[in-house]
Amino acid sequence: MASDTTPAAPVPAPRTDRSPWNWLLILPIVLPLLTPIFNFDSPRLWGFPAFYWLQFAFILVGVACTSLVYQMTRKRSSAVASDE
Repeated sequence: MASDTTPAAPVPAPRTDRSPWNWLLILPIVLPLLTPIFNFDSPRLWGFPAFYWLQFAFILVGVACTSLVYQMTRKRSSAVASDE
């Protein structure tokens, strides 16, 4: 009988997506759920009650948090290339 000489499959690297920066993504989820912080009519901004312009501000907070987490957790291609 011929022995099987196929190489073993490489072991996958451990996951590295467990960054503390990911906790920042909870902010855009929880902030709009805290209705007492924006359940009022004044101050008005360009005639819009606070509820409406704060909802728009929550969108900007979500975009800012997502962008920051992405920038802080992405792998740097130049750093990976220099390690090789």
